[in-house]
Amino acid sequence: MNNLKNLNPEANIEPIYVDIWSDIVCPFCYIGKRNFENALKQSGLKDSVKVVWHSFELAPDAQTKPDASIYEELAKRKGWSTEQSKQIHKQMEQRAKESGLNYDFDKTIPANSFQAHRLLHLAKKKGVQNEVKEKLFKAYFTDGKNIDDEELLIQIGKVAGLKEEEIRSALMSSDIEKEIKEDIQNARKLGIQGVPFFVLDQKYALSGAQPVEAFVQALEKVKEERNTEKSSVEGEVCGPDGNC
Repeated sequence: MNNLKNLNPEANIEPIYVDIWSDIVCPFCYIGKRNFENALKQSGLKDSVKVVWHSFELAPDAQTKPDASIYEELAKRKGWSTEQSKQIHKQMEQRAKESGLNYDFDKTIPANSFQAHRLLHLAKKKGVQNEVKEKLFKAYFTDGKNIDDEELLIQIGKVAGLKEEEIRSALMSSDIEKEIKEDIQNARKLGIQGVPFFVLDQKYALSGAQPVEAFVQALEKVKEERNTEKSSVEGEVCGPDGNC
């Protein structure tokens, strides 16, 4: 059986891994996630792709301020006026709507995202990372929740099927802290300076919240290459001209 040639290149094919670096507080990352998911549906590869989320911190020194305005906090960080900050955020809300997302920056709580990344790394080990990522994005951008709040993280994790005791442990784990820092270091090695950043099949990189069509084209290219690969073990043969 080991010498049989697989004449169906799509049979028993290895999953297409898509590695994505992102931060929960990054508005383009949520848009990029949704556009990529819509591209998966269009390409028919939803069941053939395995997404792995990697940590990236846009503002490692950011402080969680439940009573502060995201408009004012970003204005301070970027050197904008508060009015300019509001205008930019409203434009982002419109951009999100185009991808079917509902951002409400009036409710957004400025927060450090490191603890949320801890939860994502636990979720990865338990096979529910994408579900937890979605819930964290929604909590931050739509529901106005504090993603640095331990009880919220426990609630999100439990809804995804994680156990409370393992969540609490992960939120204090030095091993998970190392994993997060490794993700960030790997991002630097790859030259990643902004997120979201997508790597398809360890071959093709796409930076930013690309439109659905761009993701579809990239996925189709990977699919085409995969379909031309043949799983076979070649032995000695005779050709049609009699040469052996």
